[in-house]
Amino acid sequence: MTATPAWPPDSTPRLYLESPLAAGQMLRIEETQAHYLISVMRLKPDEAVRLFDDATGEWLGIARDVRKRDLTLEVTRQLAPREPVPDLWLCVAPIKKGRIDWMAEKACELGVARFQPVITRRTVVDRLNMKRLHAHMVEAAEQCGRTALPELAKPATLAELLRDWPEERTLFFADEAGGEPALESMRAHAGPAAILIGPEGGFDDAERAAIRALPQAVGIALGPRILRADTAAAASVALWMGAAGDW
Repeated sequence: MTATPAWPPDSTPRLYLESPLAAGQMLRIEETQAHYLISVMRLKPDEAVRLFDDATGEWLGIARDVRKRDLTLEVTRQLAPREPVPDLWLCVAPIKKGRIDWMAEKACELGVARFQPVITRRTVVDRLNMKRLHAHMVEAAEQCGRTALPELAKPATLAELLRDWPEERTLFFADEAGGEPALESMRAHAGPAAILIGPEGGFDDAERAAIRALPQAVGIALGPRILRADTAAAASVALWMGAAGDW
């Protein structure tokens, strides 16, 4: 018996849309997204597009009225609900352009629920392009088959972060002064969690004392080697996902 090909095929382009999706919608696609589908992917009438909205899951769209600069997509049916996301926040001191974009991208790929920029005394970047960070998350989700995006929180100072910290959430912070082995500590503290990664110059003594004074804070060590901030973020998230059973 001949196998029935998967529909839509794995090569079908994926597109993120901010408005909630539902069967029967007719969506006009313009500008950058239209250019991607028409000029890059060479989409033709009646061909499929996978759509997701970070709320209702993934949907099948069929191209209608494909023109030079815009097209219409008919939403026909739901392909999958929004995926469950592990309850992990990634709190990072902003670093220079390119590397902070990479951190946001990997946070999405790895399944982080919230991406929280944190301003510390040694933070060298005082302005963040939030639209660009969001765009990197969207691109990662489109390419990796994600149906959920991390919540992109507004930048907060370290003092604000600690002041408003939820009582039930463990805060693992990568402490260059030393801490518990990361994997063992994460296994021992199950439940909602966050990982705090400092700036390239590290936390100063006053900041480290303030963090350690938080009852939910747990200092962790990330092995014998010195890691750059972006590497430390990806490594610690991967360790937490493994400890939580997500991997």
